[in-house]
Amino acid sequence: MNRSLLPLVLSLFAALPACGGTKFEAKGPGVKAERRADGSIDDRTLCDWKGKTDREASETAGPGSLTPNVRRVYQIVGTGDDRHKVLICREIDSNLDQVKDVVRRYNDKGESVSEEADSNYDGRIDTWITFVKGRLAEVRVDTNYDGNPDEWKYYSGGKLSRVTRDTNRDSKPDVWEIYRDGKLERMGVDVDGDEHVDRWDHDNELRRRFEDAERKKEEEAAAAAAKKAADAGKDDADKDDGTDAAGSTDAAPSEASKRKQNAAKKK
Repeated sequence: MNRSLLPLVLSLFAALPACGGTKFEAKGPGVKAERRADGSIDDRTLCDWKGKTDREASETAGPGSLTPNVRRVYQIVGTGDDRHKVLICREIDSNLDQVKDVVRRYNDKGESVSEEADSNYDGRIDTWITFVKGRLAEVRVDTNYDGNPDEWKYYSGGKLSRVTRDTNRDSKPDVWEIYRDGKLERMGVDVDGDEHVDRWDHDNELRRRFEDAERKKEEEAAAAAAKKAADAGKDDADKDDGTDAAGSTDAAPSEASKRKQNAAKKK
């Protein structure tokens, strides 16, 4: 599987219901779950709920799992008849090693706020996802698993718009990718390490198609404007002649014409 797709694939796991859907399958290497003195398993929970009286947690077993591997945490809000539960956190053990590796948090409207994932199951978070108004906005990825993000993906309207990468691991961006309609349009490279683009590489075919589309739009707009101006000029000419487009006369009869008509009637 493409490494860059792992965060989004993992995020889909977090949205799975308690039954139905894709089966969970054990995947390595995973980390060893620790057993507490009372015999329970320390699953390294990522949701904040233990010891809080205003929160409740429920656990379910997803498809293919013999033990609970999905936990939902609810905030208890309101009092009396208004008392109800709101989902604020959901976490899963996606590779069935008994350790939670994906967590998503929600606001009081039920919208996704953030997600964190351990995509290589080594026990450390390496993917951070941010949502704005429930929509994907930014993904930060630690591609070499040193604990620090070195790839940043930015989204606009749900589509990938820009990617920044630190390829030489100096904690500074040195590659910039610009996307249009989700497709790579150009890539900038910082050669001398000053955090400024020294060279832009374009997708010439995509650039040509975009320029052709823009030129066609401009030509169609110019043609429409010319037609509108021509129609307006014709209307003005018809008004000057005292006739409309059908050739009928709109001008009122002159006083002299009225007198001639009256004299004819008297005769």
